[in-house]
Amino acid sequence: MIPENIHRLSIPSLVFAASFFALVSNTAAIEEAGPADARKPIDPELAIKQFSAPSNFKISLFAAEPQLRNPVAFCFDSQGGVYVAETFRYQTTVVDIRGYMNMYDDDLACKSVEDRVALLHKHFGDRFQSFKDGAEIIQKLESRDGTGRADYSAVYADGFNSVLDGIGAGVMEHKGKVYYTCIPDFWLLEDRAHAGKATSKTSLAHGFGVRFGFTGHDLHGLRMGPDGKIYFSLGDRGMNVTNMEGNVLAYPQTGGVIRCNQDGSDMEMFASGLRNPQDLAFDDFGNLFTGDNNCDHGDAARIVYVAEGGDSGWRCANQFSETTAAGVWNSEKLWALQYPEQAAWILPPIAHVGDGPSGFSHYPGVGFPESYKDHFFMCDFRGGSANSGVHSMVFHPKGAGFSIAEEGHFFWGVLATDCQFSPDCQLYVSDWVRGWPQSQLGRIYRLFDPEISKSRIVEETKRILAEGMEKRELDELGKLLAHADQRIRQEAQFEIVDRALRMDIGTKADNKPLQLLLKSATSNTDLLARLHAIWGLGQIARTNKAPLDDILTLAGDKDPEVRAQTAKIFGDAKFTGAFPALTNALNDDILRVRYFAAISLGKLGNKDAINPLVAGLRQNGDKDVFLRHALMMGLVGTADKNRLVVLAGDESRAVRMGVLLAMRRLEMPQISSFLHDTDHLIVLEAARAINDLPLNSSLTDLAALINHPTADQPLDWRMINANFRVGEPGNALQLAAFATNSSASPFLRSEAVHALANWKKPGFRDRITGLPQPLTGRPAMAAVS
Repeated sequence: MIPENIHRLSIPSLVFAASFFALVSNTAAIEEAGPADARKPIDPELAIKQFSAPSNFKISLFAAEPQLRNPVAFCFDSQGGVYVAETFRYQTTVVDIRGYMNMYDDDLACKSVEDRVALLHKHFGDRFQSFKDGAEIIQKLESRDGTGRADYSAVYADGFNSVLDGIGAGVMEHKGKVYYTCIPDFWLLEDRAHAGKATSKTSLAHGFGVRFGFTGHDLHGLRMGPDGKIYFSLGDRGMNVTNMEGNVLAYPQTGGVIRCNQDGSDMEMFASGLRNPQDLAFDDFGNLFTGDNNCDHGDAARIVYVAEGGDSGWRCANQFSETTAAGVWNSEKLWALQYPEQAAWILPPIAHVGDGPSGFSHYPGVGFPESYKDHFFMCDFRGGSANSGVHSMVFHPKGAGFSIAEEGHFFWGVLATDCQFSPDCQLYVSDWVRGWPQSQLGRIYRLFDPEISKSRIVEETKRILAEGMEKRELDELGKLLAHADQRIRQEAQFEIVDRALRMDIGTKADNKPLQLLLKSATSNTDLLARLHAIWGLGQIARTNKAPLDDILTLAGDKDPEVRAQTAKIFGDAKFTGAFPALTNALNDDILRVRYFAAISLGKLGNKDAINPLVAGLRQNGDKDVFLRHALMMGLVGTADKNRLVVLAGDESRAVRMGVLLAMRRLEMPQISSFLHDTDHLIVLEAARAINDLPLNSSLTDLAALINHPTADQPLDWRMINANFRVGEPGNALQLAAFATNSSASPFLRSEAVHALANWKKPGFRDRITGLPQPLTGRPAMAAVS
């Protein structure tokens, strides 16, 4: 019930109240929600007794309020210091559109953060400045006495409280630099004065969060990739960012995964179509995964293999569809695991786990029993501690993609927001404690195996991470490429690369760090050491491609993972000398190798790749959707549109589907030729592209299909919509005829009637996608009466 005196509340309080009550009405798992001070919180030490974890693990408290409050995410530095992103704007001065549906259309129309500023002025007037109330902070915690309990707490950075600021939801430290994600900016923070707090604050990119959307659908998930690039995730509040090179990254209606160099340069959208991917994690082989939240309309939360260039299908307007719950997201099961007649333009998830995916981490390889090798750990935040906690899971390769092989509760009964591994190889988990609004509470617990935590390998790992790599001999760094801990291997790789780049790459024989990488890549007996060397050579190749000539033979290596990763770095470096090797790799026995070869051929842009890519589509026969995606990306990279038009008539269904998907990416109006294909699913896929993108110049072709109804709801619905949007007199007559067709489904006939009833005053949102869509024409009804 909304309080009778709500009209007296300040704007921050009003935002909180409206958002909170909306959440209560839409969430089942809210038993602990309520005013932050309504109940005395359970003692953090007593709470441990209510948690469940494997019997061989011990749970210990690291920190609790007042040392920290409202923890969203955290990270470690090499010394074991903990940086915690704390929110004081969540559900207060960060607007949740559910409490302001009167401005939903305006919110949906926003395409930039400047649009969002204008929206605030329009709807809140002189109360605009109230949205500066509350500031996000980064707290630093340390256990200086070595007991494993934090005895030091201080604010590392604060002042994130502009009217545009969202929730500070991602933090990562690397070599003294702290990266922080807080809409609308991606920040680099540094303590240059060694004062214990950030003395330098630089925005590496601005323009995230073009919409209000749901609170919490912010920037998060910072990870350092094996390629030396920073990866982070964005919820469906969208972005319109101009990167340092002047390229505009405009994705106003969806979330995704972004990557850039450590200085913020070369920023790009790596994958899109995600709703709210809270965190990211890489496995030992450089594969990236995330957990994506469901929209609470009967769909399931998703575990996503984040494929480069992939689109996972979500658009923000699905949330409030005018027709069906979650619109096409549900009616066409875009969230479902792969099935035969699934929409081809998306990449399906690999599993459904949890209800509120949050923190996500990969076990680095040291500290836990051997049975946890290759495991991932994912926080599941469901609003109450009783049904929240941390899942563990394992993924196995399946063709060019993955499947889940194992999943279960690891640490349960805790309202977990994030989980990260410490330098001493323990799993730390942050606890929101209770409810959805700010609890003003916060704890961090640590889980460890008491016997293993005393082992030599754990002590060694802690010591190496603390000491760093800068002063180590080159030979030692080479050995560390094969270390059991993923973090040590990666830091050794980065250090070797840094040393190589400080020398003359042109004189390869005299560049000892470079020679070490070349030797490790070609002759090391440890597979992971070889991979880190290959990734290191890929980093160098972004500056100088010369070293890649020396590893061309690895494209034919006996180990398939070496072949795959070699193909990948050839493409990332746009190494034209690898073209023959990459085309040969399209015939590899291992689909994963073909996948990376196809992606890389697209980056080279050589039109001679078209025939091998088409042959790959024909051979795949639409069986592996991840391989089809890679082959499609290869065709997109060649951008030979005339050739694609010819290939649209290929006798192979698999080729035609791949070409159609490439045309969709290139937004080619010639995609309308597929509306007359002999294969029904290809016709439907073409209709999806024309209506949903939209391709307005092809709408007339789609509208004409209404004379040949298919008794297929997704296709017929788009035919009806196309007639409405074209809006000529003949289209109205066609809709009238369809509405009287007794063989059509009641739903579709009602849609035709709805289109006619709204002919004079069409709505702002498209009937199918829910997005703002232009209408190509709209004559008066009198013209067709």
